[in-house]
Amino acid sequence: MATIEGQEIDLMPTDGMKEEAQRYRDWKDEGRAGGTEVAAARARQILSGDELSGDTVITMAAWFARHEVDKQGEGFSPGEDGYPSPGRVAWAAWGGDAGQSWATSKADRIKAIQERSAVDLGRPYPNEHAARLTDPDQYDSLRRENGAGGPGIDFIYGIKEGESEIQAIRFRSSQFTPAEAREWLAEHDFEPIEFEEATGDGEADRAAPGELSEGDFVEWDSSGGTARGRIEHVMREGTLGVPDTEFSIDASAEDPAALIRIYREGDEGWEATETLVGHKFSTLTKIAALRSLTGKYQRSEMTAFDEVEDRTFEFPFSSEYPVARYFGNEILSHEGKAADLSRLNDGAPLLFNHNPDKVIGVVERAYIDGKRRRGYARVRFSRNPFAQEILSDVKDGVLRNVSFGYSIDKMEERGSGDFVATAWSPYEISVVSVPADPGVGIGRSLEEDTAASAAPTPDPIPSMENTTPDLAVVRAEAAEAERARISDITSLCSKHGMEDLGRQMVESGRSIDEARAAVLDKLNIPQETVTMQAADIGLSEKESRSFSFLRAINYLSNPTDRSAREAAAFEIEASEAAAAKLGRQSRGITIPQDVLRRDLNVGTASAGGNLVATELDAGSFIDLLRNASALDQAGATVLTGLTGNVAIPRQSGAATAYWVAESGSPTESQQTVDQVSLVPRTVAAYTDFSRRLMIQSSIDVENMVRSDLASVIALKIDAAGLYGTGSNSEPLGLKNTTGIGTEDFAAAAPTFAEVVALESDVATANALLGTPVYLMNAAMRGNLKTTKKDAGSGIFIMENGEVNGYRGVLSNQVASGDLWFGNFADLIIGYFSGLDLMVDPYTHSTSGTVRVVAMQDCDIAIRHAESFSRGNDTL
Repeated sequence: MATIEGQEIDLMPTDGMKEEAQRYRDWKDEGRAGGTEVAAARARQILSGDELSGDTVITMAAWFARHEVDKQGEGFSPGEDGYPSPGRVAWAAWGGDAGQSWATSKADRIKAIQERSAVDLGRPYPNEHAARLTDPDQYDSLRRENGAGGPGIDFIYGIKEGESEIQAIRFRSSQFTPAEAREWLAEHDFEPIEFEEATGDGEADRAAPGELSEGDFVEWDSSGGTARGRIEHVMREGTLGVPDTEFSIDASAEDPAALIRIYREGDEGWEATETLVGHKFSTLTKIAALRSLTGKYQRSEMTAFDEVEDRTFEFPFSSEYPVARYFGNEILSHEGKAADLSRLNDGAPLLFNHNPDKVIGVVERAYIDGKRRRGYARVRFSRNPFAQEILSDVKDGVLRNVSFGYSIDKMEERGSGDFVATAWSPYEISVVSVPADPGVGIGRSLEEDTAASAAPTPDPIPSMENTTPDLAVVRAEAAEAERARISDITSLCSKHGMEDLGRQMVESGRSIDEARAAVLDKLNIPQETVTMQAADIGLSEKESRSFSFLRAINYLSNPTDRSAREAAAFEIEASEAAAAKLGRQSRGITIPQDVLRRDLNVGTASAGGNLVATELDAGSFIDLLRNASALDQAGATVLTGLTGNVAIPRQSGAATAYWVAESGSPTESQQTVDQVSLVPRTVAAYTDFSRRLMIQSSIDVENMVRSDLASVIALKIDAAGLYGTGSNSEPLGLKNTTGIGTEDFAAAAPTFAEVVALESDVATANALLGTPVYLMNAAMRGNLKTTKKDAGSGIFIMENGEVNGYRGVLSNQVASGDLWFGNFADLIIGYFSGLDLMVDPYTHSTSGTVRVVAMQDCDIAIRHAESFSRGNDTL
């Protein structure tokens, strides 16, 4: 039985759900379409035989609610054409109809428990007078709204069958006497069934506005006693929402609000619960850290690998050396049955750096040597290529460290501050790259005469507030990173005899990845193949159309708002799948490539167009980017959906032709070929929206948001394509590319002869190909429209949108006085898979706006510099 807020609830999948999950697997084995990687993971969970978590059940209920419409599509039911449709296949992965009814029922029960736990229902706090208006037991859930009746007056709302009413009113004793509270009730026509005065002044030792911070432990008056917990987030201005509840607190500089995780005392000490509550500082008292003696930990060890068979090694992985934890010295007992090795002996994985996606082998046997007080493991390395690389480093002595993850089930406190784990369970072993370091306590040797401290790695508690960084640490890390960059680039280029290239890369601030690409260019070695679909996560056309930027942004700007999270459940799920496919962490919300490339027009009625009331009617985000980009309108070559580094071959020198005599032979010659490279570089741009706009569901608003984000990114890309410096992660633009033509104008407004000279530069280089254009800003366009070709013809240089017979393109990213001419098809813009959205709700919080930051990985490369020429009067 699962435990939610102290109440037991059965979250074991039913047999009907398992049948559906197995049906999904059978259909996938047959090659049927439908279901993302998240759906496949959900089917694995249902079939595993383990209970699901409360969060997973709530996610399942939200998924079924979103996809109910899929049941109306053709091919969903047996006997229909196209059965099983992709929607039906995905439906089975989540447990089918049985899963829908089960998840919906369980999720409602879980939410009711969580909401009830967020509001204290007992007798009044020592610092509050309580007026109970109705019996709280009659409601499905309760929520508290601070300050609803005015300063110091909070309302408790009872919610039943979707309707809410005031259940109780609380008065802060520091602001109201009992008589004043009763007077307020009478004046506002409230007749409580029970009124209880605060039992004390409640003000002693309360925290001052600047006294508490994240990570502090606090206590406060609760139902019939005192509650304790750990602060996870502090808000000093605005409204603090409690996740998974409708409970919110108004924070101010004079009385900040804290989001607190409740701790409960058990047999093995204090344990963190899943319950989050919110309180103002004025109700809290700071206390010493609560000791949690059980949990999950890791220890890193330096060991000696003993090869007993091919690919099979045996080594010690644990000992009884005391390790410093925050609660005291932890000792893992190696007596009797203290260590439960059942999970290791059941084929536990051998991992690399504790990464569950990097399985490099299997644990064949684990045992405890009672005399040596050590745990030993025999592992066998996999034959997969990555595992063989790690095995090679182990044999060569490059990797000598192991770490193991374990949970403590029972702990005893003994003398001198020692805590002995008398029941503990290892569950995985890892080969790790972090060396043993006694000085900082992150590893220790298992040799008989050597020991060092190991650092605890308890389950992370997410931080929700940015704290002030340690500038000394930041500077040291930056200096170390710079030294590593210089060393890596210098070593790489020296290895291939390219010292000059190495110096150039170092001085221009290029990364090691860019240096590798440059070396490959020189060596004429192809890089990773361009994969246009690599980042697709398998969304159906309907799912791609339903992805909303607005819902994603609203969730990011209100991370503690349960309703915002539930509304964006699909976007969050798709983001996690996209980030996993790209092999990186999401920077906020990662927009899947399926969505970026989608066609958002409504389909025909027979294809499901009649099944939805409204559909997004704009083009894909990439199309919006392209429409907003002047370089794209000028004819730049655009590649989308790229992954990895991309190498594009170009001919850099032609073969030579000869006249030869009748019996003569031509001199052998070859054309020369090199490459231009595209590597992922991140362009970030932001735009501000009002909070009221973010909660709209209008299609026009959705399209406006995406258009605005596309516009700000496109402007930045245009500027880099023309004037990028090639340093500080910025692409190298046309102006700073060696080999482009230049013309020095006599004045700000060029003559017709000077305009033609730009064309001549390109023609002279034999590059007048394709559909060249003139590119200019608004001021230059005005000059060309008002400057005559000659004194007598009355014809202006630019007429009907053309200059010298070529199309004129406008971009205000063009610098003052510049006029460009060229075949812009030789300028390549590459968009790599994955657009990330981040939200900054704090910068302009006082004005009610939200800053949305969009980050797109892209790059720009010039295939032939001679295809371009630039004119200006300042050259």
